[in-house]
Amino acid sequence: MPGPGSFLIGEEERRHVAEVMETGYLSRYGSETDPRFKRKVVTLERLFAERSGVRHALAVNGGTGAIMASLVALGVGPGVEVLVPGYTFVASISAVLAVGGIPILAEMDESLTMDPGDLEGKITGRTRVIMPVHMLGNPSAMDAINAVARRHKLLVLEDCCQALGATYRGKAIGTYGDIGAFSLNINKTITSGDGGIIITDDTGIYERAFAYHDQGHKPLRMGLEIGKRSILGINLRMNELSGAFALGQLEKLDRILSMLKDRKARFKNALSEARIPGMKFRVLNDPGECATLLVVIFDDPGRAARVAKEVGSKTVAESGWHVYNHMEQILAVTDEKGKPRYHKGMLPRTDDILSRSIALSVGVVDAGLGAGFGINVLSNDVELRAAADRFIRAARAGSNP
Repeated sequence: MPGPGSFLIGEEERRHVAEVMETGYLSRYGSETDPRFKRKVVTLERLFAERSGVRHALAVNGGTGAIMASLVALGVGPGVEVLVPGYTFVASISAVLAVGGIPILAEMDESLTMDPGDLEGKITGRTRVIMPVHMLGNPSAMDAINAVARRHKLLVLEDCCQALGATYRGKAIGTYGDIGAFSLNINKTITSGDGGIIITDDTGIYERAFAYHDQGHKPLRMGLEIGKRSILGINLRMNELSGAFALGQLEKLDRILSMLKDRKARFKNALSEARIPGMKFRVLNDPGECATLLVVIFDDPGRAARVAKEVGSKTVAESGWHVYNHMEQILAVTDEKGKPRYHKGMLPRTDDILSRSIALSVGVVDAGLGAGFGINVLSNDVELRAAADRFIRAARAGSNP
């Protein structure tokens, strides 16, 4: 189930990893005068911050850890409410619970990202953070979301885990909120196997995120410190091997994005030219999406299910832990009175849209996302045309129950 970066592992990654292997120095910390210390994680942070146009980047051990550290940095703790869409990977919701917060589930719209119009009615005196999720590579409607946040004096955490490399209004995602969290696992745009990155322009927020990720230390220690810890933290550190691999992937990010956008445009054009009745493409909030998936929405859930079955896939509604209805560990959460906080069917608009949607792979080939059918970042013209033709046949046949 790899993402595009996994298809393109090569000399760049080998070179950086070999430098670490030659010295055997694996910790992200060390003396700048020590020739064994190659500073891969620190270099990754610097280059990612420069690329994003922010002052600070922090590498961590995973996307979930990136979200947790970001939440703590924004002051989320026991009883604090965070607005998060019900269509997202489970970690967006479980991370809030893990730091003691209360996720408040919001509807999505036909972009398959957070519906800004559903937020105002769910804000209470305990709400502190809005967490839009840039799902399936599509940036959320950040202008509208930020407007809500400003009106209610709320903070914004962008969950960028599924959209590394995407832009919104010409700027990198993750720079529109107070903090942004990215993932580097095998299904993402670029990968280090597992890993994550946090970005922010706010030095205070960065220091709190850093402290949480490293046992309370302030940045940027390079050796053992005693008595300087600022808050209670845990260990979410990235090691030098992961940092080295991620550096190699980052070097080819522009190439990956170019390949994705080229293939998606041709795949989408092939389906558009077929003029399939009763089918449309999901709304893109900005053309700066990272083009990892192509999502179509049918007018009828039964038809969507038939088409998905015909091509050996499933509707997005059935995509496992990306839909709140299937998150059994979340549905088991109760409030202080023992009453369930969440239940199946609580987001009817989300349920309806997802039941009519199919995600076709372009760069992320992931059956768990409902994207087990389509193309990949290396697909040639023949493979692309074959996938398009097969889907077109299925869509036309699916109009007849």
